Amino acid sequence: MTHTWSTAAPGVLRLPSGRLVRGRGLRRPPPPGPAPDFAVYLLGKRPAGVPWEARWVRWPDFRLPADAADARAALREAWERAAAERVEIACGGGRGRTGTTLACLAVLDGVPSDEAVEFVRRNYDRRAVETPWQKRFVRRFVPG
Repeated sequence: MTHTWSTAAPGVLRLPSGRLVRGRGLRRPPPPGPAPDFAVYLLGKRPAGVPWEARWVRWPDFRLPADAADARAALREAWERAAAERVEIACGGGRGRTGTTLACLAVLDGVPSDEAVEFVRRNYDRRAVETPWQKRFVRRFVPG
C-alpha cells in the first residue's frame, strides 16, 4: 500500500519521477494533514523525538552537513522511501538546508545538478538554498 502526500498539501515538492516529498521549517507548527512516515531532520543539534521514524543529519544553520557521507546516505534513503511513503525533509526555517536537500533529491531523481537549485526554487520556495556553498554542494552532488 502506498502512503504519499497530497500534491495540494503545503510544502510538497513533486520530483520528476512523481515522488512527493514535503519540506518544512520546524520553527513553525506542522501543517494540517497526515504525519510523515519518515523524516530527515537537518539540524546542528539532535532534534526532539517524534512518533514516526526519523533520521538526524548534523547540519548547522547556513552551513553544510558535518558528515557528507552520512548526509548522502540519508538523502538516498529519503529518496527511495518517497516512492511509497510520506517523507518529510525539515530544518529550522525550511529554506536553506531543506532547500539544499530537496535539490539533492532532485539530482537523485534525474534533474541535472546545475539545474536542481532552480527546479526547487520554482517548485518549492523561491528563496530555497540560501548560501553560495549550499548551491555549490548541490552542483557537486553526485548520486551514488
